[in-house]
Amino acid sequence: MNTAESVKEIEKQIQQAKEQVELGKSLERLRSNRDFVKIVVSNYLQQECVRLVLLKADPNLQSAEKQASIVKQMDAIGALDQYFTTIYQKAAIAEKDLLSSEQERELLIAEGA
Repeated sequence: MNTAESVKEIEKQIQQAKEQVELGKSLERLRSNRDFVKIVVSNYLQQECVRLVLLKADPNLQSAEKQASIVKQMDAIGALDQYFTTIYQKAAIAEKDLLSSEQERELLIAEGA
């Protein structure tokens, strides 16, 4: 791979990293929105989870079908929370990769000049 191709590949990596960093920043802005905190974080990720745990122990909801439904809802809450965590983790990694890729690109450009 020649220098121009290497630079082009690194620029592609830089663009992808910037998009991931921006996604993390978007989530951070969303999580600072009080309506989002109220509806999603407090009501769904926390209170709904507790409600479902209590329903799981309810003697009237012990059929296999009802228990499966409750577990599916609990899994959905966990999946959403994990999705948010993954966005943050990817953004943090992308920030580090971005700096490294930009430095590598500048070095290649300087060597090729």
